[in-house]
Amino acid sequence: MTDRVSRIVLASGNKHKLVEIKSLLADLPLTVATPHDFPRWPIVEEDGSTFKENALKKAMNGFEHTGLPCIADDSGLEVDALGGRPGVHSSRYAGESASDAENNARLLRELANIPSEKRTARFCCVIAFVFPGRENKEMLFSAGTCEGRIGYALQGTNGFGYDPLFIPTGYERTYAQLSAEEKNMISHRAKALSDFKEKLRVWLHTI
Repeated sequence: MTDRVSRIVLASGNKHKLVEIKSLLADLPLTVATPHDFPRWPIVEEDGSTFKENALKKAMNGFEHTGLPCIADDSGLEVDALGGRPGVHSSRYAGESASDAENNARLLRELANIPSEKRTARFCCVIAFVFPGRENKEMLFSAGTCEGRIGYALQGTNGFGYDPLFIPTGYERTYAQLSAEEKNMISHRAKALSDFKEKLRVWLHTI
């Protein structure tokens, strides 16, 4: 493996997501760079209608900017009682510059009169990997979900986003009440990364 290939880029500026993904990829013989390691990282408008479209757009942007293999993910919360919202708009549900607190507050307002049995939801994650190929570039995808329900109040201080409201199936605690180790065993991102790591190992042996 060349030095160039041993370095890959994770196209995310979300510090919480960076910690999660770097931790889950720590056992691979790779150096993971981030947008902070490159000047003038171009802003990507996440205007896709699916998680896959947005993940690919971010990975393609990182690959074209750096020339290095690039990983990107897009993830969000789908609530059945809201017809799948907030979905791809999860990070900006309460507005383009909304905080986690504002997004959570809007979600609670919209579910105020929804009973427990109808508060089912899932976290979804799609990972896109763009890398040099025989003809310019190639790509891989992985996906993962975690089923659960939305609670009635914020609980826990770990995690980020909707973690304090999301109670995974089989648990009575929210994502934000789980330790990082517990969350990494069941989370949507962990499942997507588990599948992706197997594909990545195969890829590493072919270069």
